[in-house]
Amino acid sequence: MALMFILLLLHAYVGWRLIPALAFAPPLQWLIAALLLASWLLMPMALLARRIRRQPLSDRLAWTGLLLMGLFSSLFVLTLLRDVLALPLWAASFWWPLPGWLAPASAAAVPALAALLTLWGLVNARRTAQVVRVDVPIAQLPAALHGFSIAQISDVHVGPTIKRGYLQAIVERINALQADMVAVTGDLVDGSVQELAHHVAPLAGLNSRHGTFFVTGNHEYYSGAHAWVDELRRLGLSVLMNEHVLLRHGDASLALAGVADFSAHHFDESHRSDPQAAMAGVPADTRVRVLLAHQPRSAAAAAEAGFHLQLSGHTHGGQFLPWNWFVRLQQPFTAGLNRWQGLWVYTSRGTGYWGPPKRLGAPSEITHLRLVTA
Repeated sequence: MALMFILLLLHAYVGWRLIPALAFAPPLQWLIAALLLASWLLMPMALLARRIRRQPLSDRLAWTGLLLMGLFSSLFVLTLLRDVLALPLWAASFWWPLPGWLAPASAAAVPALAALLTLWGLVNARRTAQVVRVDVPIAQLPAALHGFSIAQISDVHVGPTIKRGYLQAIVERINALQADMVAVTGDLVDGSVQELAHHVAPLAGLNSRHGTFFVTGNHEYYSGAHAWVDELRRLGLSVLMNEHVLLRHGDASLALAGVADFSAHHFDESHRSDPQAAMAGVPADTRVRVLLAHQPRSAAAAAEAGFHLQLSGHTHGGQFLPWNWFVRLQQPFTAGLNRWQGLWVYTSRGTGYWGPPKRLGAPSEITHLRLVTA
């Protein structure tokens, strides 16, 4: 009930600021009012639809609620921006009268621009992620590991709006890269194994020289992490839970480690994220140490444990404005290759999306990383 009340206040604010200014076009007033009412009533279905077992009703309700969530986000932000920009104009009106068309024109522009941004964001979210190529310079890199390649995907969020076909297209694009290994850095699913096993099955078709490695993200713990670990291992993925493997590549070795999600201990204390434990037993002469960790904020512990490169996701690059401005309140990095002390941290913008099918200013990606001599 508290959520519905907050949503009511937010929707009422948008209606109060826009509808009276559209008096010149009563049909548009009714359209905005109907849209706001539908949004207030159906947005919660984005979160509640999974409780409905009947398909395809559950997914259709989720789709509707999530689309409206994305649309209302832009409506609210643009309405607020209109009011902020109106303040200096209101002050100036004491000296210079404002044209009478300005208020209704700007009020009509808000829903039109919100709809355009939502459509554009939908197209960006639903297309197959593009390949982003990144070279990571490693000091004293063995010659045999120069050019070692990693295909990374993260935050696919297979669930109500992302299904088997979406994931199959990602798998095909990864396989075309012919990478030395594939890393899946968490938040693969939003739903149980029973609901989504069929849609995750394409991962069994991933091909690379050394195989596919997975670490849990926070959404795995919302979706039954233990069952998903078992299912992914059944599909042939290597799930790294605070542990490592040594990959022999030519005459050199690379230590590849993975940790459970940064918040995993809130769900299962035995899954507490521990880069030191993941490093335990790595031969001292191993000159390249790579960590898979869902959240960038594992970087401090990873640097202390002696890793050279951390691959993360979680942030979605903010996914769409204005939320990318708030990521840094929780995470040290939003996207791309960054440095934490002696550690390189690559943060993927994600390969799918979460919540509203909308991406603006933060395109999805399949990352093709290559180790190169510093």
